Amino acid sequence: MQKPTRISPSILSADFARLGEEVRAIDEAGADYIHIDVMDGHFVPNLTIGPDVVTALRPYSEKPFDVHLMISPVDPFLEAFAAAGADIITIHPEAGPHLHRTLQTIRQLGKKAGVALNPATPVEAVDYIMDDIDLILVMTVNPGFGGQSFIESQLGKIAALRKKIDISGRDIDLEVDGGIVPATAKKAIAAGADVLVAGTASFKDGPDNYAANIANLR
Repeated sequence: MQKPTRISPSILSADFARLGEEVRAIDEAGADYIHIDVMDGHFVPNLTIGPDVVTALRPYSEKPFDVHLMISPVDPFLEAFAAAGADIITIHPEAGPHLHRTLQTIRQLGKKAGVALNPATPVEAVDYIMDDIDLILVMTVNPGFGGQSFIESQLGKIAALRKKIDISGRDIDLEVDGGIVPATAKKAIAAGADVLVAGTASFKDGPDNYAANIANLR
């Protein structure tokens, strides 16, 4: 059953010179999660942050840290991000040889486990791991950079995953990330999404506008 829409602003679009204050401001503006994109310049063509930054940001918000690891191999870094304060750790099936084992490790670290599906990754990738996940992230852009356009073909994937989650009867978030603005947010929610990741749309026009930005996405 689809849950109320939650917003997970991506700090990739925040002002990195004052990142802690940006996290505090977006939290106070009504964010439900804080989305942290970790990129390694290898699995995706961009380089962002490591666990030390997550540790540094942790005091600025009590909201769940929704950490999306776009790194490969991912397994050696799970413990560090868990210790840094991640609440949800989302990984890609392509980022390691044993997806089930990786998810088990995240759970053993006391964290919620998510799986991210790139635009070309089929919905069947989750078929045998539904009991081991708390979140499915549908990438509606190719991962690596903010500010890309929404890939409309992914709406069918969101709808198919909504059905799988409902049939499973499990409490799994269906999250969508990429090109989310008010118009595409509406489409994603209609298809079955209940968590929206938005960077540019959340952080545009400065802190005085963050609450309105989040309200518009809802």
